[in-house]
Amino acid sequence: MKRCFFLVCLVGMVSALATAQQNSSDHDMSGMQMPGHDMSNMGAESAAGAHAMHSMEDRHMDMGPHMKMTDLRVPQTGDQQKADQIVAAARKVAEKYQDYKTALKDGFKIFLPDVPQKHYHFTNYSYGFEAATRFNPEHPTSLLYEKQGDGYKLIGVMYTAPKRFSEHDLNERIPLSIAQWHEHVNFCKAPDDRKKEYFGSNAKFGLMGSIVTQEDCDANGGTFHPIVFNWMVHVYPMEKDAAQVWSVERQAHNHGSD
Repeated sequence: MKRCFFLVCLVGMVSALATAQQNSSDHDMSGMQMPGHDMSNMGAESAAGAHAMHSMEDRHMDMGPHMKMTDLRVPQTGDQQKADQIVAAARKVAEKYQDYKTALKDGFKIFLPDVPQKHYHFTNYSYGFEAATRFNPEHPTSLLYEKQGDGYKLIGVMYTAPKRFSEHDLNERIPLSIAQWHEHVNFCKAPDDRKKEYFGSNAKFGLMGSIVTQEDCDANGGTFHPIVFNWMVHVYPMEKDAAQVWSVERQAHNHGSD
């Protein structure tokens, strides 16, 4: 029952946001359609975006053909200094928004506040727009909170970049010797009469499915999307260990509501 309720809520949210996008100009809607994600290639396919969000719960970063991740590069002169500056800016943001009510007052919106989630994204959609054209580490697209009693505890921030970006572009934002950006790829939306095949050990569709090519998706009556969302990266600036600040595994664990 919880799964069905969660999926229905996501479908409604993505549908509304997709409609808003269609009424906009041709801007890259980085960070606007979901918490930090570009749905410009989805249009009416709101169910695909909804299932993509849902199927990421409890998944590891090793998602095979459905995950694309940047490789760690050999450190270059200045990489660590640049990364340290980004962490310092992210830490400043985190310190400011320890009280989630301050985030709400500053324009961050809770994504699906009434739906139980492991972690909640408080998204600033104007910052998401900004991320489409420039990187400001003091303006993360989303703040990441854990639910604690009647309130929330901030654990990190999320930055986004347009899906059109090359690794060179991503490296200009955050050195790829330090951070690994990721995006979700090869999504086949199921026909309406085969939605049950999103789930289970023999799933065919979605980010847990066996279908990973346009040809196979077409043969099964699905709708293929080479890339579902934008590039994204989580930063945990309050951690002391650099490995935890940029933890890829923690991104995977906390990625269920992206």
